[in-house]
Amino acid sequence: MIESEILTLEEKNTSKSDFKTLFENEELTLQIVENQEEEWVSLDAIVKQNIIHFYFCLDGTATFAFGPHYSRQIEKQHNYFFYNPEKDLPFGLKMAPKTKLVTLFITLESLHKLFTHDALPFLKPENVKTKFYDEREIPSHLYVVLNQLFTITLSPNAERLYYHGKVLELLGLYFSEKKTDTESCPFLNDQETVRKIKHAKEYLLKHMETPPGLKELSKIAGLNEYQLKVGFKEIYGNTVFGYLVNHKLDHARVLLDTARFQVNEVAYQIGYTNPSHFIAAFKKKFGITPKKYLMSKH
Repeated sequence: MIESEILTLEEKNTSKSDFKTLFENEELTLQIVENQEEEWVSLDAIVKQNIIHFYFCLDGTATFAFGPHYSRQIEKQHNYFFYNPEKDLPFGLKMAPKTKLVTLFITLESLHKLFTHDALPFLKPENVKTKFYDEREIPSHLYVVLNQLFTITLSPNAERLYYHGKVLELLGLYFSEKKTDTESCPFLNDQETVRKIKHAKEYLLKHMETPPGLKELSKIAGLNEYQLKVGFKEIYGNTVFGYLVNHKLDHARVLLDTARFQVNEVAYQIGYTNPSHFIAAFKKKFGITPKKYLMSKH
């Protein structure tokens, strides 16, 4: 069994944080950590040798302090991936108020078994002694799955099976994320163009309730419309507004999972002026109406 990677909470902060191990066996550990208070929480943690570490930040901010002179910060809807085959690396983990993290730890051997037909780069024999570090934005479909770990209510008999399935789902979604192939699209050979397309995507999501038109978004990004349309689809696998609709609907599921909003309220929050259009779009994507989805959760 993997010993808990986050070892101890500082005594003065223990009562102010919610720390829970959802699933644990000899090969992996899945945990959630939430700081529900108005003060920072400090935890002692360790990157263990030959263990794959994932830290997903759903809300707030967390700081990883590796000694007195080096630290990294993770923001909302981003994640870190750590692998160090050389030695254990102790660090301090500080969580800002209202921060939520999902942590997943899995042995190298266990992860290797899941990818025997198409080995990941760090699983190949020539790389097994190489350190790996990755930082990514959490895509909306993966964010929905992570958020469910905080909202789902299960019977004791179903918990272990459910959370084990979630581990496999998280790993499948994480490692299936599309990578940019700059050789297949002439616009993407220029890293500045890639940066502008990513900026357009970020702007679009920040203004999803009242999104700009394609022409306006192109000007904001500093690209012509053709560059934006072709480059966006190459990077994100969807049209600009197809991507936006998917993000809206995934965000709608997150809102419904909280049980704090009615269907009409969710529709207005994500930018639908006509709730019936939202209901139709939600059913098309998820195969169930928002009302029935809400009822199924509670």
